[in-house]
Amino acid sequence: MLTALASCNLNTSQSESSNDNSLQASDASYTINPDQSIIVWTGREVTTSKHFGNIYFASGQFEVKSGLISSGEFVVDMTTIDNQDLPEERRPRLEAHLKSDDFFSVESHPTALLSILSSESMSEGKWLVSGELTIKTFTHPVEFEMLNSNDGWKANLVFDRSKYEVKFRSGTFFENLGDKLIYDDIELAINLKTL
Repeated sequence: MLTALASCNLNTSQSESSNDNSLQASDASYTINPDQSIIVWTGREVTTSKHFGNIYFASGQFEVKSGLISSGEFVVDMTTIDNQDLPEERRPRLEAHLKSDDFFSVESHPTALLSILSSESMSEGKWLVSGELTIKTFTHPVEFEMLNSNDGWKANLVFDRSKYEVKFRSGTFFENLGDKLIYDDIELAINLKTL
């Protein structure tokens, strides 16, 4: 089987973090509160329309050692993926589609995994984190900024769904999609609240 490794694009959007002041982090092991931690996903179509919604964590922990985020593991409960932009009566259809084999095959792959392998300090309370994202049976490197703020630990990352065999209306797999094209890049805005 051909395995293609591709780093995710770094999301340079400052909309999520520009108003957050970074805080110094003490060396410690941190456990997230799954009930309060959240991922907001955004997918965009070529027509400039977009969909967005939430995904929740099953568990998560990370360690700060010598001022750096040295390791971490976050289990994402893919069964919780929802939609927030459509009228309420139209959401179940899209949510079922996202859980189907056209997208994330949630029945056979109910969790995804984000691992932190190392980090570099960008400024006090802000790091450039290197890790791996596993969706379905595919694992690829990711790189993202992580910020310790008054409103929790925040991170923004973008992953290329085509690397994880999420093929629906992808220009990587299909030609001549025209205005039916859905971009491969999925944006994730993560907010972690610790116990």
